[in-house]
Amino acid sequence: MSLAPGFRVVVSAFAESPPDAIESGMSLVAMDAPDPATLSPRDVIVAVKSAAVGWVDLLMTSGQYQHMPQPPYTPGLESAGEVVWVGDAAGGELAVGDAVIVDGFLAGPRSLGAYQAWGGFASYVVAPAVAARKIPGKLSFDQAASLLGSYETAYHCLVARGRLAAGETVLVHGASGATGLAAVEVAKILGATVIATGRSQAKLDVVKAQGADHVILATGRFRDEVKALTGGRGVDVVYDGVGGEISLESLRCVRFGARFLIVGWASTPFVARGGGQRGAPNANMLPTNLVMMKGLDVLGCPTAISTLNDPSTRAPRLRQVLAWAEEGRLRPHVSHVFPLSEFKAAMRAKWGGKVIGGCVLQP
Repeated sequence: MSLAPGFRVVVSAFAESPPDAIESGMSLVAMDAPDPATLSPRDVIVAVKSAAVGWVDLLMTSGQYQHMPQPPYTPGLESAGEVVWVGDAAGGELAVGDAVIVDGFLAGPRSLGAYQAWGGFASYVVAPAVAARKIPGKLSFDQAASLLGSYETAYHCLVARGRLAAGETVLVHGASGATGLAAVEVAKILGATVIATGRSQAKLDVVKAQGADHVILATGRFRDEVKALTGGRGVDVVYDGVGGEISLESLRCVRFGARFLIVGWASTPFVARGGGQRGAPNANMLPTNLVMMKGLDVLGCPTAISTLNDPSTRAPRLRQVLAWAEEGRLRPHVSHVFPLSEFKAAMRAKWGGKVIGGCVLQP
């Protein structure tokens, strides 16, 4: 078998911030095709057709994510593509030509072990056969590359942590982002009413089209709108991937005993030191008086860390996400598509808030 050489993106060293990394810490370099003679018979080679550009990919470049692959490394937590080689002991479920998702928990920069080097911003990835999952339903490569990370996060936060039930109302912040838009879809499947917020009416129009019941411009005080939409009661659950002032205002939008899900802090990305240092000198804070008087359950929802601490939690959510995708009930929205050679433009678009849902690179 002979595969053509390709290209990959390399992060040479941790930068002080993701914008610094984009400008001076990353480069596109030639790569040889993987040599099957050097691989395990349980491996597969996947020719990447699409790789998601995620928020975590950006934070990793400055070492501001909780897990840090050692530079030099190739970014790209999630990818999808076509199987071009299957090892003799790979199990018989995969064949050359199969369209697959590469599971980011088992291969790529967020994985732990021998396959960490194979990030998706590349022409090829090598993965253990168990990490190559056939693309469910009628998803395109771009949609498939945007599936697992976002929808597993939404499921973990809303179901495993938030216990969201049919008939409840959830306030989703950052609803036009990848995980926010996934949360809108998952919440609707669960039978909840969704109030979604964002900072652009054009983006919120897309969120509404994806199923949100109500959309609100979160450019200041929004508690009155939320209270009006809930008959003065307040929401049952807050899905907060934004942080900062949004979190504070949200505490005044909830009913007594609500669940407040901390999913991320996109509005305050520099809570941690840059350059791969540890610590969070600029940590966000919530007012304990409001937490107490509202009787809130404030729940941290780190999907990857939770999975590492208890791997058994992943199987049911992965099974459900893949089943929903197979049934056509999940439809990842991808607003931006770039060739691999324009990886810097893609990462700038993601960092600058231009993206609605997913952004992908096509090697």
